[in-house]
Amino acid sequence: MAGHNGLVGSSILRKLKKKNYKNIILADRKRLNLLDQKKVFNFLKKNKPKIVIIAAAKVGGIYHNSVNGADFIYENLQIQSNLIHGSFKNKIKRLIFLGSSCIYPKYSKQPIKEEYLLSGKLEETNLPYATAKIAGVKMCEAYNKQYKTNYVCLMPANTYGPNDNYNTLNSHFFPALIKKINECKMKNKKTLEVWGSGKPFRELIFVDDIADACIFFMNKKINESLINIGTGKDMRIKDYVKFLMSKFNIKLNVKYNLSKPDGVYRKVLDVTKANKYGWKANISLDEGFDITYKSFIQKIKK
Repeated sequence: MAGHNGLVGSSILRKLKKKNYKNIILADRKRLNLLDQKKVFNFLKKNKPKIVIIAAAKVGGIYHNSVNGADFIYENLQIQSNLIHGSFKNKIKRLIFLGSSCIYPKYSKQPIKEEYLLSGKLEETNLPYATAKIAGVKMCEAYNKQYKTNYVCLMPANTYGPNDNYNTLNSHFFPALIKKINECKMKNKKTLEVWGSGKPFRELIFVDDIADACIFFMNKKINESLINIGTGKDMRIKDYVKFLMSKFNIKLNVKYNLSKPDGVYRKVLDVTKANKYGWKANISLDEGFDITYKSFIQKIKK
């Protein structure tokens, strides 16, 4: 598995161990540089995994994406190409590639079906990252068609959970809000600044649900290369602010910084295909937050 130290990868690893999977092959950055094609190929040749899970990626929020686009497109293209092609070259027939709902058009019809991919322009603030992920989807699709592999692309909604990134400049909106509201409570601040207007809708999925989906589809032969993974429910960012203030038991004066971009106005995934195969998300926002908050407090105490 590639990316086992990240938000999604660490959850997949916990779930695999809980389900008593043995011989889980891992390699951190010191052991294997995923940007190095030769090293990746040799690693796969030596270890001969039955299945490859690609949870490794360069990720970040709106700000980080908008100022580091070259890094996002290069590193993600390189990582996924090395792993997908390396898997094929080493006769590995099964692979799970994790992407992101940002691959879909900025003004896509809602809820977003898998077939809406490439039906319109992408959101500008994360275009390099989304372009790389689309290339990964199309690469898996092409290998499945030409070489009869079983490479499945899972596209999750906005993900949160233990081991998330809380960096102020490059985190996603939900962990950023958790950090900001916690600071307000700890430092007795009365005002909370939220980037953008607070009006866009976002769908959240707890990371353990994604891990569950990976293992579910890892063991299934399916006809599609692309499957949406989400809850099928969304709400406005300002509603998440209210939810978090309620969970923190704090009332704040919320100021929306309109100089910061909103990103895509709405993107809620159509999860009909995943549901038809027998998978669905099970962890509520309330339960997911409670688990995430415990992890967050442990992280900031270190």
